[in-house]
Amino acid sequence: MGCPVGIGPEIIIRYLKNHEDFQEDIPVVLGDISVLRRSAEAQSAELDFVPWEPGNKITDGTFPVISVTSLDPTNLQWGKPTRETGHAMAQYIEEAVRLCLDRTFAAMVTCPITKSALNNAGYNFPGHTEMIASICNSTEYAMMMAGSSLRVTLVTIHKALAEVPGTLTQSSVESLIRLTGKSLQVDFGIPRPRIAVSGLNPHAGEEGMFGEEEKNIIIPAVSASAQDDWDILGPFPPDTVFNMAAAGKYDAVVCMYHDQGLIPFKLLHFKDGVNVTIGLPIIRTSVDHGTAYDIAGKGIASFESLKAAFMLAGEIAGNRKKYTKKVNL
Repeated sequence: MGCPVGIGPEIIIRYLKNHEDFQEDIPVVLGDISVLRRSAEAQSAELDFVPWEPGNKITDGTFPVISVTSLDPTNLQWGKPTRETGHAMAQYIEEAVRLCLDRTFAAMVTCPITKSALNNAGYNFPGHTEMIASICNSTEYAMMMAGSSLRVTLVTIHKALAEVPGTLTQSSVESLIRLTGKSLQVDFGIPRPRIAVSGLNPHAGEEGMFGEEEKNIIIPAVSASAQDDWDILGPFPPDTVFNMAAAGKYDAVVCMYHDQGLIPFKLLHFKDGVNVTIGLPIIRTSVDHGTAYDIAGKGIASFESLKAAFMLAGEIAGNRKKYTKKVNL
């Protein structure tokens, strides 16, 4: 459910209310049943939330909930996170990971949280991704932003731009290329992925005229990452590689820093982009937006990213099953 006073409860309600057919992928909402009911009432949504039990099916507007917390909605104010709501967010994450690790559920889809409230509640993580990876004991993981036209992964994420050149290493670029290639095969069902690697500098350094990172770091990483079962090319000039990928020439672009990848991605997929954590033993997708405290509780937040995240989680679950069967054979 994400933050109880953000738009998480609201977009869940809007998505469930407007669903057409969940078919085999049955959503179970993990959060707080009282908060969900308050949000449904505020939106005049005729939804009935009931405690989840194995085998529950969606019938006539009834949706199963695992109510991890018992918050008092009358003490909560939309857009105003507290230490209590921060602790609740963390509890939802912990329980969702546990239920995915023990295979009770096939995947987890996360609504947005706020990092400051998470830290205020005593959890020393910059966000969802790092917390989930820690619970899973995963040390090699990454964020992929996925849409129908473009997928990007990022070597560095929350770093000041001035720190990026000094942070890049050949091993970090190689590691991300491996994670990206494996995810494209296992999670996205692409037998022979085509991976483009972006340069760091204008014109990919122009043979050292505009920087040495391509020659000293990125080119050696691309060469060392060559595999028989994927095509890895680059580094390409950043001003052209995304256009080629969006046109279908590449399955993903490995980017050197945050805005290099997210600006073109959000230009194309601002409403329906999905954040996928690759390299984990479980499936985790997330909406590609924040808690939007300024509009929380107003019934106007878009649920398109949540819808895309849920659908992609189901797709990845199916692809992983197929891949496992193929490998076992």
